[in-house]
Amino acid sequence: MRRTLVAFTYRDFRVQWIGACTSSIGTWMQIVAQNWLVVSLASDANRPFLLGLDAFLQQLPIILFSLIGGVFADRYDRRRTLLTSQYIQMGTSAMLAILMYFHVVEIWHILALSFVTGCAQSFGGPAYQSLIPSLVDQKDLPNAVALNSIQFNVARVIGPLLFGLTLSVFQRYGYSEPQAMNLCFLLNSLSFVVVINTLMMLRVKHIPPAKSKGVSDELKGGISYVRSHESLGALIVLAAATTFLGFALLTFLPIFAQKIFHEGADTYSHLMAFSGAGSIVGALLVAWLGKYKKMGLTALVVQAVYGVLIIAFALSRTLWLSDILLFFTGATLMIVFSTVTSLVQLIAPNEMRGRVMSIYMLAFRGGMPLGSLVSGWLATTLSGGAPMVIGINGALLIVVATYFLVRNHGVLDS
Repeated sequence: MRRTLVAFTYRDFRVQWIGACTSSIGTWMQIVAQNWLVVSLASDANRPFLLGLDAFLQQLPIILFSLIGGVFADRYDRRRTLLTSQYIQMGTSAMLAILMYFHVVEIWHILALSFVTGCAQSFGGPAYQSLIPSLVDQKDLPNAVALNSIQFNVARVIGPLLFGLTLSVFQRYGYSEPQAMNLCFLLNSLSFVVVINTLMMLRVKHIPPAKSKGVSDELKGGISYVRSHESLGALIVLAAATTFLGFALLTFLPIFAQKIFHEGADTYSHLMAFSGAGSIVGALLVAWLGKYKKMGLTALVVQAVYGVLIIAFALSRTLWLSDILLFFTGATLMIVFSTVTSLVQLIAPNEMRGRVMSIYMLAFRGGMPLGSLVSGWLATTLSGGAPMVIGINGALLIVVATYFLVRNHGVLDS
């Protein structure tokens, strides 16, 4: 147990983990409620596309601004950058709650607020990823990355369950479904108070760069550094392929709940919870393993297994079997994600880490919206709909893993 939780022996990491977990629970409550709100407002024909578009617009700023966010993370106090990001995200959640309260919310409101939230995350994300190595010793960094993934996935379990619980309790006492969703948006806004407080409690100090260069020069320096390290470039490409093809499964879960299993919001929330529970198990396994040899090989083999599992999920028409498959897809995806992130963090030096992690986030987070948008469009045009698209994505994930297993590009040496 001590080996699994060693990063918690560091006070600053422990404080930051508690704050981030609280905020993530609120965020996942909102994600599930917001997806269900889009499904409620959209027509049957447009639901898959609008779900994909909402995910795309939230992640689009990652593509546009995260490289600049990485320069900010190396030049300025990472904690202050994170605080600004949290204030903006708290405001967008509060605005959506207000729109719901006055019964004036429309889909374009949701899409616009998703974009603003993404803008805040494009600067907060590189700062947060760069801050984690400052909270623990390097030997415990893989453990810290895995435990950070656990808080994210604890939230993926608790957040959807709280959404489902809120919905059922409100309806039992005569309140409407929109009123329950509005409470989820309000609670998410309040959750940012906790993470803002924990950020202010951190003792880590900002160390300014020795030489101050222009933003464009520092940006070029980060890109050149990644290009000169083959293994870094390969890991970033692998991350982009994984998110582009693998995360559409979560985006389409409302469609599976409605059209495949003919159930409502409670089934959607428990599908998300099974996926999140599996992710927690996967992250715990990575935390227990720590730093070990052949981490790159492990990531590739597990990614191929993930592809097989989501093909099986696409074919399943039995709810209990789909629950089990979602549990294992969550575990395998988290093993790939935590392992690849740890490898990138270990390779990047502190003075370059903000820029390297911003490029990694551009690939990892940027793959989500593009994959969701393309998959959403394909799901509306192909006769097989969302299940066929998920099956195709699973097959392509296996192809990507096989390519790197054969050609290496430094991944197998990591």
